Amino acid sequence: MSNLKRKIKNLLNSYRGFHEPDKKLIVVIFTILTFGLISLSSASSVIAYDKFGDPYYYFKHQLFGLALGLIAFAIFSRIDYHIWKEYAFGFLFFSIVLLLLVFIPGLSAHYGKARSWINVFGYSVQPSEFVKLSFLLYLAAWLEARKKDLGEIEKGIGPFIVVLGAIAFLMLKQPDMGTLSIIAITSLIVYFVGGGKIKHILLILLFGVLSFGVMVQFKPYQLNRFKCMIDPSFDAADACYQINQSLIAVGSGGVLGRGLGASRQKYMYLPEVSGDSIFAIIAEETGFVVSVIFIILFLYLFYCGYKIAKNAPDDFGRILAIGISSWIVMQALINIGGIINAMPMTGVPLPLVSYGGSAILAALTACGILVNISRQTKGEKTGRR
Repeated sequence: MSNLKRKIKNLLNSYRGFHEPDKKLIVVIFTILTFGLISLSSASSVIAYDKFGDPYYYFKHQLFGLALGLIAFAIFSRIDYHIWKEYAFGFLFFSIVLLLLVFIPGLSAHYGKARSWINVFGYSVQPSEFVKLSFLLYLAAWLEARKKDLGEIEKGIGPFIVVLGAIAFLMLKQPDMGTLSIIAITSLIVYFVGGGKIKHILLILLFGVLSFGVMVQFKPYQLNRFKCMIDPSFDAADACYQINQSLIAVGSGGVLGRGLGASRQKYMYLPEVSGDSIFAIIAEETGFVVSVIFIILFLYLFYCGYKIAKNAPDDFGRILAIGISSWIVMQALINIGGIINAMPMTGVPLPLVSYGGSAILAALTACGILVNISRQTKGEKTGRR
C-alpha cells in the first residue's frame, strides 16, 4: 500500500510540473475526427439503411466508440507516460494474450476469411488494434533499456526478432496481413530510432520479403492483390472489383467533388464504404483539393509527433512519440495508397475516420499518451495549471 501511495504522490508531483500540451497536435487530431464523422455519416448512409433501416446506424454506433475514445484520450493525456515503462513486460504478455483470444471457440468471431475479432457482451472487438499500442509500449521501454546492447545479436537484434516473430506468427494465423504490416513497419521505425543498426533492419526487411514471397504461393488471394495493383483489369469482376470501384469513385470526384452526400459509388457498388474504402467516398464527394488537404492533416500530425519526440525528456518518450505518430500516419498512407492503387490493398482502416470502435479507442488512447509527452517536452515554460 505504501508503494502505491508513493507512486500516486510522485505522479501528482510530476503533473504539477507539466506545461501546456501541444495545442496544434490536439487541433489536428480533432479536425480529423470531426471530418471523419461527417464523412462516415455520408458514406455509410445507404448501406446502413439497407441493412438496418436507419441511415445513421453506423454513425450512431461510432459515437459510442468515440465517446470511450475521448474518455481514454482525456485520462491518458494526464497520466505521466513514464508510469507505463514499469509495466513493459506486462504489455508484451497482454499483447500475446489478446492475439490468442481470437482462437478461443465461442469467443472468436469470423468475418470473411479473417478471424480477427472476439465477441464481448454482444459487441465485436478487434484485439489487434490494441496490440498496436501495447506492443509499442513494450518496445519503447525495451529499446531504452537495451540502447547500449542493440549492436549485439544475443542482447539486441536476436530478442527483437523473437518477440516480433511471435507477434507476426499469431497475426498470420488469423490472418491479418494489414495490421501485421502496420505493427512490423512501426516496430522497425522505433528500432531504428532507439539505436538499432541499419544493416540489421535491412536483413529483417530482406527476410520479411522472402517470407512473404513464399507465403503468397500458398495464399493466392494475397498474390492477386499485387496483380490487381499492376493491372486492375486482371480480374475486374472478382479479385480486382474493389480497387476498380475505388478508382471510379476517386476519378469521378474530379477537382471539387460531386458534393457532400452525392456519392454514387456508395449505392452498393463499392464494398466496405464505412471501413477501409471510406477515403474513396471522401474523394468522390469532396474532390481532389479537399482530399489533398485531408492527407496533409495526417502529415502534419506526424510533424507534430516528430517535434514532440525531438524535445522529449528521455529516450522512452522520444521512441514512444515517434512510434505513435508513425503508426497513425503510416496506416493512413497505406490505406489511402491502396484506395488509389499506389500499393496493394491491405484492408486496414483509415485511422480516426473508418467505422470501428476498437480502432478509434486504441488510436485516441495512443494520441492521449502523445499529448502527455508533449506536456513534458524540453524547452517549454513550466508552471502550475
